Formats: sequence, structure tokens, C-alpha cells
Amino acid sequence: MNSKIWLSSPHMGGNEQKYINEAFAENWVAPLGPNVDGFEEDLEKFLGEDVKVAALSAGTAALHLALIQCGVGPGDEVICQSMTFSASANPIAYCGATPVFVDSEPETWNMCPAGLRQAVGERIKKGKKPKAIIVVHLYGMPAKMDGIMSIAREFDIEVIEDAAEALGSAYKGQMCGTFGRFGILSFNGNKIITTSGGGAMVCQTSEDRTQTVFLSTQARDQAPHYQHSQIGFNYRMSNIVAGIGRGQMEVLNSRVEARRDMHTLYADLFRDIDGVTVFSEPSEDFYSNHWLSAIVVNPQVTGKTREALRMAFLEDNIESRPLWKPMHMQPVFENAPFYGGGTSEKLFNDGLCLPSGSNLREDEKERISNVIKTFFGK
Repeated sequence: MNSKIWLSSPHMGGNEQKYINEAFAENWVAPLGPNVDGFEEDLEKFLGEDVKVAALSAGTAALHLALIQCGVGPGDEVICQSMTFSASANPIAYCGATPVFVDSEPETWNMCPAGLRQAVGERIKKGKKPKAIIVVHLYGMPAKMDGIMSIAREFDIEVIEDAAEALGSAYKGQMCGTFGRFGILSFNGNKIITTSGGGAMVCQTSEDRTQTVFLSTQARDQAPHYQHSQIGFNYRMSNIVAGIGRGQMEVLNSRVEARRDMHTLYADLFRDIDGVTVFSEPSEDFYSNHWLSAIVVNPQVTGKTREALRMAFLEDNIESRPLWKPMHMQPVFENAPFYGGGTSEKLFNDGLCLPSGSNLREDEKERISNVIKTFFGK
């Protein structure tokens, strides 16, 4: 059998070990240390906009702390994009709140501004003004942030950007994760850069960043003894893990370029195949890191299905994956309110994520190309 081609596997740059070795040599194996500080500074410089960053144990942890700082608690409602991974919605439940899901629009596959306006208006009529809006930059594609931020300002609702998949993506020249009060980053093993596991909170103010660090380190008060006036969490990133991140930041731009090159390859492969749409930026306002390249297969036009293509890849030991199953279709959230017209359901039924790793070799790209050409008879 051919070797496995993964959807998105870790890609080390080479200098990660240097930072890890320095940590061991200096005995900085405790949770905090110079690598954490350095990693946060690297991220702040990369993102720009004078943001402040706190490195945490996971993107999910960052989202949980963002909701807490937005005052979300039991009985509250939080608007959340439906087309996303469950980690975008789960922290709402951690807080005892209820998610209100909003459908996608077809251009970016992200939260539909019209659907958002409808959801906010109807929840307010019911006496339940949402405490926050969680918008996701799906697969690295920036959401339509002008429309979303305008609605959020109009109704005075905090915006939390889930940019877990979008480090290096930008909307109108501004980096994803820097628009809302909080931005969420992930460095899981399959992300564009990885720390093996980990995440970060992007804050607009030093005060929010300080509170994030406080809450993530068990909310210990300033006292010579251990004293706690608030519930805290063990959510801080370790110095060893941050060392991996520092090495990864050195190659981030090249990783973005490699992912975008894979998207270009797929655009070329599917250019002459009727009924297949490659997920691409709708205009020059959008710059995607193309963390995952994806397509939509129209079975009425192609006579073939997304699932049949997935199985063809699998026969050659190549991983591909259906798009995220929308949250409003998930059993765990079946009773949550939903506002939409079926866009995300159609995407889920016909969409497929394709191998997109920055470390794909030329012979692996050739294998992927051959499966596509054979499947579609080209």
C-alpha cells in the first residue's frame, strides 16, 4: 500500500529544538519562562494593530476565557457561527449559556451578516440580547468583517473572532484575529503552525490581556499566601511548548505560501471540470492562508458525489474529509435556536476538504492529482 498522505500534518522548521534545548539547559521547564514571553512578542509583531497576546494551553481555553470576560454566564445567549468545529460552540456551554446559531453565506462560508442581523433582532424581541458574537474564519477564509462588526457596534455586542484556522489570513489588509475585542488562535498539531497543542488569546487592551493571564493561572490574588477571590483556570502555555512555537514562527510566512500554492494547484486541476467549485477568495479584500483547501461537488452536473471522491482518495491511502457538520445539525445542540436558509447544510452535503499540508512532496502532489484526474475522467 502507498504511504499515507494526511490532510494536514505537522511541519517542523528545524529551529524548534534550539529553543527547547535552551529551556532545558536553563532549567526553564516550569510553566512560564522566556519562551512564553518571546512567543507572545513574536505573535504581537506578526499580527500588528498594537494587539496584546497571551499564550494559552489551547484555542478552546482562549475562547472560554473570552466568554468569561464578556460576562457570559448561566442563562445568557451567545451567537455563534453554525458552520464550524465544535470547539467554537462548546465553551458557550461551559459557561452555562445557550448558543444561537447563524447560517453561512455562500461566498466565504462564514457567518452571514443578514442572518446575524435577523438573529440579534429576534433575540432582543424575546428579551434575550446576546452577550457576544463568535465569528469563525473557516479554513482560513476571512469572514465579512465589515458587516459583522457594523452590526455588533449597532447593538453594542462584543465580538470574539475564532481565528484558530486563520493565522496569516487578512481582511482588507488587517490580520484575522485583530478585529473583535478578543481573537482566538490555535496551534494544534494540524494547524498552519503547531506547538503540538496550544493556543493564544489576542486582546485589544493591556487590561484584557492582564485579566486573561490572571484567570489562566488559577486567579491567584496578590498576596504572600495563596488567596483566590475568583474562580481561575490552569490554561497557561508552558515554556517548553512555547519554544516549539518560537521555532515555528520563523517559518510561518513560508508555511502560508506553501498552503496557498496547494490551493493554486487545486484551482488548476479543477479549472476544466464542470460542477466542481474550489473554495477561493471572493475578492481582493480577502487574503486566505488556505489552511485547508476545499471543494464543492455538484452531483447533478458531475454525475459524481463528494463521498465517491473521498473513497477514491481513501483507496490510494490519501486522507480527505467532509466539511464541518454544522452545529445546528449536531445532536448535542439540537434544541439551540438557528437562523438560516440551508447554506451550511448544502455545503456539508457536497463539500470536501483536500490534503493541504505545507510539507507535501512533489510525488505526493502527483498522487493526489492522478486520483482527481482518474476520478473525473480527465
